[in-house]
Amino acid sequence: MTDHRKRELGAFLRARRERLKPQDVGLAANGRRRTPGLRREEVAQLSGVGLTWYTWLEQGRDIPSSRQVIEALATALRLEDDDRDHIFELAGLRAAEPRSPDGELPALVQRVLDNLMPNPAYVFDQRLDILAWNTAQATLWLDPAKVEPAERNLLWLIFTDPLVRSLLVDWESSAVSVLGQFRAAAGRNIADHRYAEIANRLREVSPEFGKRWDSYPVAEFNVEVNKLDHPEVGRIDLDLLHLRLVEHPTLTVVLQTPVNPVDSARIAALLDRGR
Repeated sequence: MTDHRKRELGAFLRARRERLKPQDVGLAANGRRRTPGLRREEVAQLSGVGLTWYTWLEQGRDIPSSRQVIEALATALRLEDDDRDHIFELAGLRAAEPRSPDGELPALVQRVLDNLMPNPAYVFDQRLDILAWNTAQATLWLDPAKVEPAERNLLWLIFTDPLVRSLLVDWESSAVSVLGQFRAAAGRNIADHRYAEIANRLREVSPEFGKRWDSYPVAEFNVEVNKLDHPEVGRIDLDLLHLRLVEHPTLTVVLQTPVNPVDSARIAALLDRGR
């Protein structure tokens, strides 16, 4: 396990320990507590591991972690499925994701996106960098071609672009979901410095992001309907479908289709105005 991964594992354990209350795990809240959440000795007791060993693990020290012990910690900390997957990744007990393809995307990918018109569609990689899109997507949302390449990232745009924020009817839910997806991917790809680059830059420009980042959210994308309030045509609801490319498993095609005929008509109206 690399030093960075050990530190990430320690930070994750600490964040999840501090999120729990004694009553959440059947313990009595005896007296005032100087720190939020459970104490280290309580986690050690609940998981059946030694206090010294758990303390060293949370401190990011170089100690072995078996699948059985990590499972015991996951149970003690009441981790849900996404968090369980993440703690095993950090403990080095799962394989890392494959790397994104080097260089430009195959022309086939852009042709597929263009043939999906008039439905908005785009492609992002595991870092949430937006790599390709069609005209409907650029018209509906924003044109990624007008964004600096280093900022052509879904997480970056959600937290920094006023237009994107105003378009999303439920910005809060979308932001939490995308941030959790990004954090989970960062844990699976510790050696990829692009994640830290994006997170560090976002910290500088968005205190809101920094606060959420420190709470260590982990989740996979689960938004099923993209609800938009477009300044030109009004409310548009789009079903979201995420398609993983077999040839390039780190790439995801996001296809958005109108929920009803009114949404279809408003997409058509936007495309007519853009001609």
